[in-house]
Amino acid sequence: MALMDKEQIKEIIPHRDPFLLIDTIEEMEAGKRVVATKYMSPDEFWFKGHFPDYPVVPGVLMLEMCAQAGAVAMLSLPENKGKIGFFGGVKEAKFRRQVVPGDTLRIEVEIIKVKGPVGVGKALATVNGEKAVAAEISFAIKAEP
Repeated sequence: MALMDKEQIKEIIPHRDPFLLIDTIEEMEAGKRVVATKYMSPDEFWFKGHFPDYPVVPGVLMLEMCAQAGAVAMLSLPENKGKIGFFGGVKEAKFRRQVVPGDTLRIEVEIIKVKGPVGVGKALATVNGEKAVAAEISFAIKAEP
């Protein structure tokens, strides 16, 4: 049983379809770590064009999935309620496995550094235990405009 479903995730981060790219939160320690999932339905919008005869999840969208999971962990802290997390950067992204329709991506993000509104997370996304992407992602938290 998931800790949070999409509706509960939407109470924390501002992303909405078609750009809410995580389905569930399975585990979480607010401000420290999170485990999320994303099922790759064959009708996801990106598969129509990436690539029509060989559908794979774009690497940049997998990084966004990691960022959204990390945002749930950080924006779950009481002091960040109602704020937005923005991407600050990506370091050492490594793509190891193609993610295709029917796969479920397990996304783990550990927050390794926070200084004021800026932080860094260590992200790992896997399919059936096989590494798909690993990266260090940085972020900035700001109040909504």
